[in-house]
Amino acid sequence: MNAVFPPSAAASASGAPASGADLLLWVAVPYICLAVFAVGHVWRYRQDQFGWTSRTTQLLEHRWLRWGSPLFHLGAFMVIAGHVVGLAVPDAWTEAVGISEHAYHTTAVWAGSVAGVAMVAGLGMLCARRLLTRRIRLGTDRSDKLLFPLLSATVLLGITATAAHNVFGPGYDYRATVSVWFRGLFVLQPQPEAIAGAPLLFQLHALTACLLFAAWPFTRLVHVWSAPIGYLARPYLVYRRRATPTAAPTAGGRTAPASDARRAA
Repeated sequence: MNAVFPPSAAASASGAPASGADLLLWVAVPYICLAVFAVGHVWRYRQDQFGWTSRTTQLLEHRWLRWGSPLFHLGAFMVIAGHVVGLAVPDAWTEAVGISEHAYHTTAVWAGSVAGVAMVAGLGMLCARRLLTRRIRLGTDRSDKLLFPLLSATVLLGITATAAHNVFGPGYDYRATVSVWFRGLFVLQPQPEAIAGAPLLFQLHALTACLLFAAWPFTRLVHVWSAPIGYLARPYLVYRRRATPTAAPTAGGRTAPASDARRAA
């Protein structure tokens, strides 16, 4: 199997080759999940366009949703932005624009912690709402029963890894390991040895994220791709007030009621 991958995928920094388990977990599983993610979206769009929604339950309960949904979505947007910068942008690029490694990690840790707390709080409200509201609980389908535990595990593992290693711990530079592995997948030069030595919490977070991407096309998460961008260019809708019947003058100069005017017409 080592011959299938480039040399960088089979040799670690210490010169030891990647094991079969490493190739399975950090090469085969991610590529399978990405393939399911891509093909699954095409299948879902062709076979279930009417189900391509967020399946909102706002009419069944709105008090928890009013707070949980904004917190979750705001936290999710911040977390996604942080992951894009942390995983996709090499540290040499941020240093080239004048952002030191210390400044980057300080900002990433505290901004990520705030975003993670907001996302966990919002997700907790949404999960509690689904469990405690009987009508919503009875309407929960199989995809939701898969999505909510998997999403919760991914979020909790991510914030726990950050807290354990970079908030209360000595610090861990995931950009030198996890980020290298992540970028290698997309340029078809996988480096399983880069993440094989990462702390367990980071590894579990990465694996659950891969599984979440595989489950994505078959859950309500597909509504992410249906943002109502068209509304920005949509023409205004003009509403007119309904005209009220006016009184009609009678032969003697007096005003007749509207009902009499309609009868006279």
